[in-house]
Parts: sequence; C-alpha cells; structure tokens
Amino acid sequence: MLNYLLRRILLTIPLALGVVFIVTISFDLIPGDPAALILGEFATPQAVAELRTSLGLDRPLLVRYVAYVGDILQGDLGRSIRDRRPVTAILSETFPYTVQLALAAIVLVLIVGIPLGLLAASRPGSWIDNVIRVTSLAGLSMPVFWTGLVFIVIFSVNLRWFPVSGTGTWRHLVLPAVTLALPSIAVVARMTRATVLEVLREDFIRTARAKGVGETSLLYKHTLRNALIPVVTVLGLQLGQMLGGAVLTETVFAWPGVGRLTVFAIFNRDFVLMQGLVLVLAMVYVFVNLLVDLSYGLIDPRVAYS
Repeated sequence: MLNYLLRRILLTIPLALGVVFIVTISFDLIPGDPAALILGEFATPQAVAELRTSLGLDRPLLVRYVAYVGDILQGDLGRSIRDRRPVTAILSETFPYTVQLALAAIVLVLIVGIPLGLLAASRPGSWIDNVIRVTSLAGLSMPVFWTGLVFIVIFSVNLRWFPVSGTGTWRHLVLPAVTLALPSIAVVARMTRATVLEVLREDFIRTARAKGVGETSLLYKHTLRNALIPVVTVLGLQLGQMLGGAVLTETVFAWPGVGRLTVFAIFNRDFVLMQGLVLVLAMVYVFVNLLVDLSYGLIDPRVAYS
C-alpha cells in the first residue's frame, strides 16, 4: 500500500510541472501584446514597455518558467494588476468560500445521489426506477443559472425562506449548494444505477443468492463496494469541478468564491490574477485526482498491489 501511495504521489510531480509550464506560456498564447491589451488602446509605448518588463514578458520563455517555479515554491503567484495585491492574498480570501460551497454540495451528492442510484438498481424497470431516471435526466438538462434563478424566485422572493445572495449563515449556503449539487446528483445516481446493475449480473452475486443471502445484504455488502470505483471516479471529477470554481452558481448567488473571482479577472483583464487562478484550479484537479487514485486502493485492495 505504501509503494502504491508513493507511486501515485511521484506521478503527480511531472503533471504539476506540466501545468505550471502551460500557465507560464499563457501570456504567449494571447493574441497580440498582453501588456497593450491590459493597458488599453490609448496606452503609450513607454507604459506598455514598462508593464512588459514588470510582467517579465521581455525575458525568454524558459527563464520565465524557471523563475515562476521558484516563485511558486516560495508561495508567490504575483500581484494583481488591478488591485496591486498579492494573488495569494486574494485567493486566501475567496477560496475558503468555494471550499465551503463545494463540500456542502458534495455531501448532498453523497447522501442523495448514491441512495437514489441504489434504489433504482434494486428495482429495475419499476415505476420507481423510471421516476428516478427521468428526474435525473431533467436534472442534467436544466442549466445551472436557470435553476438558481428559479430557486431564488420561489424560495427567496416568494416564500422568503432563504436569502437571495451573500454569505454569513447556513441559510445563505442552502440554495447555492443545492443548485450546484443537482447536476452532480443526477450524474452520480445514473452512474450508481448502471454500475450496480452490472455487478448484480456477476457470477459471485448469483452464488450469494443461491446460498440464501438476503437482497438487502446482497445489495449493500456485496454489490455496492464492487460498484464503487466508477462512482468514486465520477465523484472526484464532480468535486474537482466544484472546487475549480462554480462560476455560474457563484455569480447567480453573488457567492464570493473563486468562480466569481474568475469572472472579475476576465472582465478586468487581470491576466496575472487569471494566471494564478488557472494554476491553483488546475492543481486542485491534480490533488483531487490523487485522492481518487488513493481511494481505489482502499475500496479494492487488489488495486494497491497492481
């Protein structure tokens, strides 16, 4: 198990360096002169040249890459062009809100999505299965921003159960978390149903039935664990997407997280802040994928020795 852990951690190192390299060349991928785009069409050549120097764009790519890696190791992601504040300070203020929202949403996915998938798989072809499948399809089909606006109209404006936007109490968290969780609940429910039905067709399940194992015990003790690896993979992708900044959800509910900050950086042409955001969000995906890989070994010990 320890060797499996070390292998997975070592595999993330080149991936992380590759992410940093892609982020470093992001300025070169922008059409035109990034410094001129930031300053606008009325900027003087001197101002453009000074900004290019401050951003390091006058240096060769490999020099910038090595310097950027060194800055990252020291916890320096540069300074926001608009606010003139360290990007790490801005992220430290916004990222906890995104983590709070993502964790609340993923808990909803776990306690709703997996049980719905199990329920549908335990009664394939029944009216319960059909209702869950149709509801899941509807949850996948509805755009997040539309769902959020409907929730605001019903539960905030008409019923006045929850605040329209902002943070502060658990009531502020309910509508954004439910809005963010709904598509993931649908995905996880459908994936759980499909994988459980596949496992239920295996020979060892038939053998357990022949030995008189009850359906409830068969479903939860024998089937679920063998069906969890695809489900955990989907959960990891959904969690990474949530932690990566739920742009639409945070924008609709004015939630001060990374997603809303991303919109701010784009509209204000704050390329340094965007660069730091892309790096952090990409590393979040790398970290979540590492956790998913490690969970495989816990779910199925055979994976840890492969």
